[in-house]
Amino acid sequence: MRKPQIDYAAVFRALPGMVALLTPELVYIDANEDFLRLAGRTREQLLGRYIFDVFPENPNDPAAAGMRETRESMLRVVSTGERDTMALLRYDIEDPARPGHWGEHYWSPVNAPVLGADGKVVLVVHRVEEVTELIRARGGPGHDSRDAHVLEAELYTRARELQDVNERLRQAHAREREVALALQSAMLPAPVPIGPHEAAVRYQPAIDALNVCGDWYDLVDLPGENLAVAVGDVVGHGLAAACAMGQLRSALSAACRVAGGPARALEALGLYARFVEGAESTTVVTTFIDWDSHTVTYSCAGHLPPALLHPDGTVTFLDQATDPPLAARPEHHRRPQARIPFTEGATLVLYTDGLIERRDEDIDAGLARLAAALTRHRRSGPEALADALLTDLLSPTGNTDDTALVVIRL
Repeated sequence: MRKPQIDYAAVFRALPGMVALLTPELVYIDANEDFLRLAGRTREQLLGRYIFDVFPENPNDPAAAGMRETRESMLRVVSTGERDTMALLRYDIEDPARPGHWGEHYWSPVNAPVLGADGKVVLVVHRVEEVTELIRARGGPGHDSRDAHVLEAELYTRARELQDVNERLRQAHAREREVALALQSAMLPAPVPIGPHEAAVRYQPAIDALNVCGDWYDLVDLPGENLAVAVGDVVGHGLAAACAMGQLRSALSAACRVAGGPARALEALGLYARFVEGAESTTVVTTFIDWDSHTVTYSCAGHLPPALLHPDGTVTFLDQATDPPLAARPEHHRRPQARIPFTEGATLVLYTDGLIERRDEDIDAGLARLAAALTRHRRSGPEALADALLTDLLSPTGNTDDTALVVIRL
């Protein structure tokens, strides 16, 4: 029997109930027929527009909170990758045929993520149950106005109770964020003098209270006044990610001091990661800088390649020794490493994905943007260059992912 061909676009349009699809930036990209009909908007009035430009808050209701609560719910979905069920809320809609006239509406929304291959949110499914008529019920067989008022009062009471629960959860997450940030701050090393060589480090936490991650950096003294530099990124967020980060950073610091190169150090770290909860699929890159031979030896476990900025402004990405993330393989394998020469005055830059990755573009675009910024600021010292990179590459409204950055003048 042949498998039936399903037209999922047609299924989506015919879904009963109001359903819309939005980007992580909360821009409409599709809506089913019930959503268009019950919201009183055409497809052209929705698609490509920011949700709250289409449905702003009622300016005549100073107590209105539907827009704020809906935005917070959707941003929680984007940051956590988890479904968020909202309490019943009132959200008035302006009549498109009569500007200035607002219709009273009551919604029961659920927001859910659609994840991409990399595990990040690529779409937000916004499903709404329209319960306005239930709230407005007056008269009719078997009902009187008092029944409707009682029902409305009960629904509002339940809604406020759910809002109180959501607020307590928000406060709990905020406390977790504070603890995670304090733990990260305590475990990330402060920059120390490395002889005549200048260095700058930066750690920029995500703006969202739920999205503190496990990014880290480390600088380790090696024999002969040489230096190991590493950055890493633990999968996940919150206190658990911060704890895993601390264990891995400490283990790699020790491994770099005794291993015969960055690849051997990452092999030891990969074995250790198998016994650390939450450490699987961590990405990390380690570089050994040899000042005498003017070389950088490196090995990468699933991480973005370091950038070597040459004095003439050209940029080379260290991408010739890349392997899967920690504990990603079922069995242990030896990791590759590569070596590249540098001239005095070059700059080595290590970073985590929060600096360059964007959900709506290929990673090559982010690398090209980084290379252009490095060339543009090639005459800056490490401190000024680090600040310039954060300014040029991160969103002015705040980054949605943690960012760790190390800049060293060679």
